[in-house]
Amino acid sequence: MRRTWWIYLIGVLGLVAVAAPFLWMVLGSFKTQGELLRVPPTWWPNEPTSQNYDDLFSKANFPRYFLNSTLVALAVTAGNLIFCSMIGYALAKLNFKGRNALFVLVMATLMIPGMVTFVPLFVLVTNAGLANSYPGLILPFLVSPFGVFLMRQFFLGLPDDLIDAGRVDGTSELGIFARIMLPLTRPALATLGILTFLGSWNNFLWPLVIAQTEDKYTLPVALALYSTGQNAQNYGLLMAGAVVVVVPVLVMFLAFQRHVTKGIAITGLK
Repeated sequence: MRRTWWIYLIGVLGLVAVAAPFLWMVLGSFKTQGELLRVPPTWWPNEPTSQNYDDLFSKANFPRYFLNSTLVALAVTAGNLIFCSMIGYALAKLNFKGRNALFVLVMATLMIPGMVTFVPLFVLVTNAGLANSYPGLILPFLVSPFGVFLMRQFFLGLPDDLIDAGRVDGTSELGIFARIMLPLTRPALATLGILTFLGSWNNFLWPLVIAQTEDKYTLPVALALYSTGQNAQNYGLLMAGAVVVVVPVLVMFLAFQRHVTKGIAITGLK
C-alpha cells in the first residue's frame, strides 16, 4: 500500500512539472506587459485582458499563418495515410521480387538522421522550382518511413484468408485493399494520422528555409520571428501566439488519444 502511495505521488509531481509551464503560458497570455515583468511574478492575472489576442489577430498576420499551417499539416497527413497504407499493404501482403530488399531500404532510411538528407533535399526542391511554395512545403513529407513500417506491421497481423476470399469473389486487388483490408486498419490509421499531423504542425526548420516570403510562413516560423526584433519584448503577444500554436494539437490529441493508444498497442502485439 505504501509503495502504491509513492507511485501516485511521483505521478502527480511529474504531471505538475509538465503542466505548470503550459498553464503559466496560458495565464500569461491574459496579462499586461507590466504584470508579466513584475517582480515577484504573479500566477493569476490581476486584470485579465484579451488585448494580446486582439493584437495577434489584428496587427499581425496570424490568421494567414494559421491557414498555412493547417493546409500543410492536413495535406501531409492525407498523403501519409494514403501512400503509407498502400506501400505497407504491398510489403505485407503482395508477393513480388525484391519485396524484402525494399523493406530493408525503408528501414535504412528510417535510421538515417534527418539532418543528413536536409541539404540534398533542399537543393532538390529548389532546383525543381518549388521553393517558397505550398508544394515545396508538402511534397517532401507525403510519405514517411515510420508510416510505412507502422502500416506494414499492422497489415501483417490481418489474416490472408480475407484476401483469398475477395479474390474468389472476383474483387480486384485495389478493391480488396480499399474495401476489405483498409477498413480493418482504423486504429493504425488514426495513430499514423495524429502523429503525422503533430509532426507537420510543429515542423520548424524546413518551413523556415523554404518559405521565403511572409505569406508562406507557418505558425512556428512566424512565432519564432516574432520573438526577435521589435516584438522581442512583447511577451504577452508571444505567449498568446504560443497558445494558438499549442491548443489545436492538444485538443486533437485528447480527442483521439484512445485511438493512438489502441493503435500502438495492437501494432506492437503484431
